[in-house]
Amino acid sequence: MTPKKARLVLFSVMLISLLGTAGIALPYPVLAPYFLDYPANDLTHFMGWHPKVLLGFSLAIYPLGLLLGSIFIGALSDHYGRRKVLLLSLFGSAVGYLLTAISVLYESFIGFTLARLVTGICEGNISIARAIGAELHPHIERTKAISLVYAATYAGWLIGPLIGGFLMVYGVANVFNIAAVGILIAILLVFFTIERRENREVPTQSVWRLIKDNNSLTLLKHKEVLPVFWFYFLYSMGLNAFYDFYPVWFVDNLQFDSKQIAWATVALTGCMIVVSSFLVDKANYRYGEIKLMIIGGLALALLLTIQPFINATWVYPLFFIIGGWIAIANGMVPTYLSKYFGHLGQGRVMGLQTTTFCITNVIIATVGGPLSVISATLVILLGAALIAASVLVIWFSRKQQALLTANS
Repeated sequence: MTPKKARLVLFSVMLISLLGTAGIALPYPVLAPYFLDYPANDLTHFMGWHPKVLLGFSLAIYPLGLLLGSIFIGALSDHYGRRKVLLLSLFGSAVGYLLTAISVLYESFIGFTLARLVTGICEGNISIARAIGAELHPHIERTKAISLVYAATYAGWLIGPLIGGFLMVYGVANVFNIAAVGILIAILLVFFTIERRENREVPTQSVWRLIKDNNSLTLLKHKEVLPVFWFYFLYSMGLNAFYDFYPVWFVDNLQFDSKQIAWATVALTGCMIVVSSFLVDKANYRYGEIKLMIIGGLALALLLTIQPFINATWVYPLFFIIGGWIAIANGMVPTYLSKYFGHLGQGRVMGLQTTTFCITNVIIATVGGPLSVISATLVILLGAALIAASVLVIWFSRKQQALLTANS
């Protein structure tokens, strides 16, 4: 591959990541107001349960699907090719969004949750885009390529909620229809820009055998992976407490509507895009992954401790600062895993990160829903404590990480 071709592939992967993530993020500023502020209906008051409990379950079911998908989709792409698996999974995502819209129209909570589960399973393909970016090394430096893919992902998180917040006036179902359109555009990009260039041997094992023997969780058999895994497990659980429940905190404490939640998300992701695009690779070159995990984790723990006690005036500046530190800490884990464990399969490695993120999202959404009935502030503070705990894990294991770095 020539450097020019590598840049074209990276650009395509970035566009795919942007559109795919925008489709994922569209509903986020919509769900909290829909469940908590909209007139009661059969979906938001299913079987007489508290809307916050149903919201927590709805937040948990999507990452549960993402968890299931990320365990095997990235690994399958190592064997069957990135393009083929990416196309199939994107098509499934589009179908899932359309089924979600239909469930909203018919006020079916069971249909809604099943459609979100299917969508999540298919969107385990996030790991494929990151694997493609990592494989462009040495034509494009690994940290730079991964950070740019992340920047495009953050741009999707910015555009998606912004569009979702402003489109909510046209109906919740149409927000999911627009998400499906974004995924269909991503399908076209994959079809026309990602080449059938992978010269892999045809696997002799069945799909199910490949999933069993080569899924992302099998990487945990390598004990040298465990310290960074446990760091990311605690870190992402804390981060998901913030991601999932700051909209609830806004509604409960500041009476924000969907547009105001969308603008807060713009402040958060806007800084994430800038930092990931221009600063993450430079910071990594100067300080290294482990040191930045520690510094970034400490900064985030402090900022999330402050966040529940601010007033509306400070929301946007604080979210902008939080976004910068998220970009730095987030960028270190995939770079580290790719650099030192990529030989085990880039799809598996990136799948492990996505799997971990999803496991923690399911846990925190399940726990946070009932806890937010008492106070959404407690969920945010729990997130800060979990991130602080992740720093302690990586701090005490840093000598082992230094040894791994020296031996690589």
